[in-house]
Amino acid sequence: MLRTHTCWELTSKNIWEEVILSWRVNKNRNLWWLYFIDLRDRYWLTQVAIDPNSSQLKNTIPNLESFLQEIKSEYVLQIKWKVVSRPSDMINKNMPSWEIEIQPTHIEILSKSNVLPFPIVDDPNTSEENRFKHRFLDLRRRPVLKNLEFRTKMAKFTRDWFTDRDFLEIQTPIFTVSSPEWARDYLIPSRVNPGKFYALPQAPQQYKQLLMVGGIDKYFQIAPCFRDEDPRADRHSCEFYQIDCEMSFVEQEDIYQVVESFMKDMVSTLVPHKKITTNFIKMKYVDAIDKYGTDKPDLRFAMEFVDMTQEFKNSEFSVFHNVANMPRWSIKAINFQNKILSRKEIDELTKIAQEAKAKWLAYISFTEEWTQGSIAKFFKESEINSIKSKLNVKDWDTILFIADEYNIATKAMNKVRLAIRDKYNLVNNDDLSFLWIEDFPMFEKDEETGKLDFAHNPFSNIKWWLNALQTEDIMNLETTQYDLILNGFESLSGSIRNHDPEVLLKVFQLAGLGEKEIKEKFGAMYNAFQYWAPPHGWFALWFDRIMMILLDEENIRECYAFPKSGKAEDVMMGAPWFIDQATLDELWITIKTPKEK
Repeated sequence: MLRTHTCWELTSKNIWEEVILSWRVNKNRNLWWLYFIDLRDRYWLTQVAIDPNSSQLKNTIPNLESFLQEIKSEYVLQIKWKVVSRPSDMINKNMPSWEIEIQPTHIEILSKSNVLPFPIVDDPNTSEENRFKHRFLDLRRRPVLKNLEFRTKMAKFTRDWFTDRDFLEIQTPIFTVSSPEWARDYLIPSRVNPGKFYALPQAPQQYKQLLMVGGIDKYFQIAPCFRDEDPRADRHSCEFYQIDCEMSFVEQEDIYQVVESFMKDMVSTLVPHKKITTNFIKMKYVDAIDKYGTDKPDLRFAMEFVDMTQEFKNSEFSVFHNVANMPRWSIKAINFQNKILSRKEIDELTKIAQEAKAKWLAYISFTEEWTQGSIAKFFKESEINSIKSKLNVKDWDTILFIADEYNIATKAMNKVRLAIRDKYNLVNNDDLSFLWIEDFPMFEKDEETGKLDFAHNPFSNIKWWLNALQTEDIMNLETTQYDLILNGFESLSGSIRNHDPEVLLKVFQLAGLGEKEIKEKFGAMYNAFQYWAPPHGWFALWFDRIMMILLDEENIRECYAFPKSGKAEDVMMGAPWFIDQATLDELWITIKTPKEK
């Protein structure tokens, strides 16, 4: 037996027990003619006190002092002896293992370590790339380990919660067929079917709907999903996990009740120090865009947009007058309360607005003595009073304006609002703000090509679909799609499904797909729907993103044992990498050179 106990297990209850420890050296130091070695495993620390004059140790290690000096950080030692109490004045009550220490009779070096590329401490002061390249070392750091422990607890809580409510956990296939859904697929060539490819699933989309047709009325899994998307702080490269659920005979409110109950229970169980500050309020998609410039607003702080377009239709200030009288242009304003911004601060926020394509960020500051700002002199008293009234202005408030094309004005003001949140610390990370966004549009047009495409999930039902599909204004078709927003991040997507095969066909035809193509790409589901499909709905909670929020991590990569880098690379394993020609030939694959693209 290489060890009898872990570090966490050893306490004062083990006094005088004989133990065998095999742990990693955290620190080795020489004090008061004694050597103190702190041993570390994934559970805790335990201190070993060694007398270099110990006759018992010298019997097995003749050059004991030289041997002890040789021991470096991250060496793996096996130590045998009995547990003894630490002096009462040296007990650290915050650490269970520090009530005791080990006085060994035998020490053996099981494994040596090279000089480390970075120290195994909470903040190693090294680059993310260096940490990920040596992830096997990075895993030894306590912050990384704590995240993996939390991930285990979150996964177990999820499985227990849904299983207790009669959901069946079913693993859907990983090798499947490519389908035109969200992002680019990851494709896998088939050796036994030359020229054909599998696709890694972007989500278990069709399979879980087929489970509903098969009579499995409540399904879930913690599903791996694969999408060829550009990485960002809240989106991991290549692969991610979602708590994937499908339910038969449900409406939106039924889904909401399940999700809200799950989230409340998970928060109270796993992060009881967190506080839910909004009670899962609901907001239409168009209202979210109009009031916050995004379909995932952070409601932990105020600064809702106020539209001032109508108020300036007859203004003598030409910039606002012209914008107010142009179709689909608008003037958006926010109130930064109790803050008079400096010129430097205004310039910083203006740069952010302009990076979001806005032409300009204007402002007015108010005190009890004066009104000033880049545009204050252009306004009549009635217009100033209108601003004060509509934005509930008080002394020492600053009003920020963006006047531009509607989409630009809302998106740019959203960027300004979030920049203010981050720069001036307007939110508490222990607050959790939940918000349902509803009534998403079914279709959207590409700004460059004008091509019609699905705005969200193509399998969502259309609200009032029987009448809606007869309309010529298909851009105003609303779906039963819903998102759950948590602190400004999309934490869930879902919808009530379209379960009518003819409506499914019509929807895809509107997006430009022919009947033959539809039946080829979605043949199994189209065929299954001919045999009666129950009304059903789904939701997918983004496991990793929710974990990132609950742990206050700034980047989702910290939630994985072996993350991809910001360049979608596994820098530790060297992936992606080239494939030899013999393998390519076997798979009937020809690689084009860059010039041939």
